[in-house]
Amino acid sequence: MEKNTENNVEEKEDNGYEDICYLCHRTESAAGKMVHMPNNICVCSDCMQRTLDTMGNGNFDYENMMKNIPNISFFNMSDLMNFGGKVDNPKARKVKKKKPEEKTKPIIDIKDIPAPHKIKASLDEYVVGQEHAKKVISVAVYNHYKRVATDTVDDIEIEKSNMLMIGPTGSGKTFLVKTLAKLLDVPLAITDATSLTEAGYIGDDIESVVSKLLAAAGNDVEKAEQGIIFIDEIDKIAKKKNTNQRDVSGEAVQQGMLKLLEGSEVEVPIGANSKNAMVPMTTVNTKNILFICGGAFPDLENIIKERLNKSASIGFQSDLKDKYDNDPNLLSKVTVEDIRKFGMIPEFLGRLPIVYTLDALSKDMLVKVLKEPKNAILKQYQKLLALDEVKLEFEDEALEAIAEQALEKKTGARALRAIIEDFMLDIMYEIPKDDNIGTVTITRDYIEKKGAPKIENRSNQKKKEMIVS
Repeated sequence: MEKNTENNVEEKEDNGYEDICYLCHRTESAAGKMVHMPNNICVCSDCMQRTLDTMGNGNFDYENMMKNIPNISFFNMSDLMNFGGKVDNPKARKVKKKKPEEKTKPIIDIKDIPAPHKIKASLDEYVVGQEHAKKVISVAVYNHYKRVATDTVDDIEIEKSNMLMIGPTGSGKTFLVKTLAKLLDVPLAITDATSLTEAGYIGDDIESVVSKLLAAAGNDVEKAEQGIIFIDEIDKIAKKKNTNQRDVSGEAVQQGMLKLLEGSEVEVPIGANSKNAMVPMTTVNTKNILFICGGAFPDLENIIKERLNKSASIGFQSDLKDKYDNDPNLLSKVTVEDIRKFGMIPEFLGRLPIVYTLDALSKDMLVKVLKEPKNAILKQYQKLLALDEVKLEFEDEALEAIAEQALEKKTGARALRAIIEDFMLDIMYEIPKDDNIGTVTITRDYIEKKGAPKIENRSNQKKKEMIVS
């Protein structure tokens, strides 16, 4: 009776994940049946037998023991006790079982893929402007999952279209992808290129990019192989101008990412950012993973100006050298040659066929960012004050003053939050003191620190409502 109950418990706990041998890091499908130990530790029968044979000889030769056990260099008791998941999630270092009998199926049916215009319409609710960028990313995601769904249908193989997104700081690159992640029910990982280094150096290995996607997919390899990866700050791995030193975080990272972008079998650690003896590994194919790279590319405008000014000729019809100095959308004239001069190697750019730019935010766009999106900054503060039963209003001239100050800071939409936090500090501090305050109206004079906001008591507000009725 006890054996039956134990078997029932094991069947209930089987949730589709494979056990991994703690010593040799082989999965259950490769190593065979596992011996279960306390703290969720599993050891394969081969490693267990070799350990028992070594101990049975009576000679505790540590070096000989390590040679008999494959793929192990060292371990300590503290890691052994924490491996099972008392601190971490027990599933964090388990791989989902593959079903060899079934063919690989797309995670989204081709009929369920939202059309590009529907994806863009959803993005319009959160992102102001950037019409071209939203159109490009909508079409790319739509074609990506059509490609995944029809990959094995016929002999025509559709190549994936990785993207390079260029835009000034604060123009909404990361926000655009984060919003896309909320709208699509697919694995999506957002990572940073600044921490990546060549293998063997301090920092994250290039495979850690795929490891984050695997974690976002719940360690389901098949699901991760059909996901999207956004690599931000891609301009930070540009080739360094000083060639006397080894460029471990620049050109070497670009070269290491070539096979990753094109599609290859990559060994990635499970539940960690770097490879070591204590972390199990699994293989992920990046053939069907869509890569989106984004960066601000500072000083790229100077390279574009230099190229455009070379075409100026001498005479009455020649262009002025300062013609492009005040062009807010100079980045839209970028070419692949300009990006190569910035420091990106040609092989890397060849694997990012779609290059598009985001526009710098103008005064009108900043005003729209303040009030139009679903989670606009003004709506957030209005909700905060509504909890105190106070109505917050902004005059149109006040919004223009906020946008003008944001343009002076030259940090895009990021400047809006800092400006609003500054002038809202006193209001948020004083309003809870007085229960009679009903409405607060922000004026241009208050933004420019020439006056005070208009405050209306609740009694006056009720009188106005009675007169109107």
